[in-house]
Amino acid sequence: MRARPGALLRMPKKNRKIRAEFRKNRAPRTRHTNWTRDFQAERLAAEDLPQVERIGRGESSRRRTVIGAEAHDALEAGLDVQLDVDGSASLAGRVLGVFGPTSRVLGDDGRLFNCVARRLLRTLATDQRHVVAAGDRVRFRPAQGADGSDGVIVRIEPRRACLCRAVKGRQHVIVANVDQVVIVASAAAPRLKPEVIDRVIVSAEKGRLRPVVCINKIDLVDSASLQALAGVYARMGYDVLLASAATGMGTDRFRRALAGRQSVLAGQSGVGKSSLLNAVEPGLRLPVASVSARTRKGRHATTTARLLPLSFGGCVVDTPGIRQFQLWDVIPEEVVNYYRDLRPYVSCCKFPNCTHTHEADCAIKNAVADGRLDERRYESYLHLRTGEEP
Repeated sequence: MRARPGALLRMPKKNRKIRAEFRKNRAPRTRHTNWTRDFQAERLAAEDLPQVERIGRGESSRRRTVIGAEAHDALEAGLDVQLDVDGSASLAGRVLGVFGPTSRVLGDDGRLFNCVARRLLRTLATDQRHVVAAGDRVRFRPAQGADGSDGVIVRIEPRRACLCRAVKGRQHVIVANVDQVVIVASAAAPRLKPEVIDRVIVSAEKGRLRPVVCINKIDLVDSASLQALAGVYARMGYDVLLASAATGMGTDRFRRALAGRQSVLAGQSGVGKSSLLNAVEPGLRLPVASVSARTRKGRHATTTARLLPLSFGGCVVDTPGIRQFQLWDVIPEEVVNYYRDLRPYVSCCKFPNCTHTHEADCAIKNAVADGRLDERRYESYLHLRTGEEP
């Protein structure tokens, strides 16, 4: 085939067909399994029992052919396939928050939509608790409603970063597509738990996020007592902020850490995440709750992760408080790689497969004994490697 002089020869573009896994909870039972019980209960005669049983393709197969591209990055929407959609019939936007089956989406044109995920997305096989998360970039199709504020999410764009944890064996994506995670802890009420900070740092490092440590409520303790802990994280290259939302101490530095960046606040309930945001951006008027006098634990004031714009530039995601923080998709052998202070000693151990727990001539254990490594950080590593709760 020859093209006319000056004409552009265009080959037809073929969409790729992919066999994708789907969830199995919607399919009926593939075969009858209680023949023996029915026979013993004399509900069946011998001549009624089937001699041959065949399973149809529709009952045995849990795969379907879809049009799209395979996802090669673990962060790419948590799915094995990126669905192909018609760009002319859909709009681009970002998820501000997820409220049950409905997602609040801000379109690139500035309009707000209440969207649900299409059934194809909801039924694709995935380890995620929810297929859509706050911060996701999506393609959605506006519904033909009366006010035009409803829509259907037809595609989730690849994620460049995310903060996630494990909940009951499934992946809980807290937020996606942000630059940094501000790990908020409280100096007192509730008590300071450095082990939780370490866990969120590991999750941030794996999710390609920049960790920032913020210790709130320093007005309740002697600030000198926090210098040793702050120094440990500062020596590893992490920014450490000491603040008090009640007195305003350190809030200017907290504001500068958020300005011009896309951040997510993570931490236990009651540490003052919403209070800090109210201190630097009073117009947000986020609900807050006091610490329980009986349990000395925080109460949930924030119920879902929401992306909020800031008047001084950037945006922030305020998240519900966490009781437990289990790591997702981190095997014990790779935990030490996410500890910046322990990592330089790994290659100095006698055994290449050293677990740094009981082996002789372990460089990490020797550094702890000599005082070159913080003992608490080493104990935190041991707890995290064995999966124990802090």
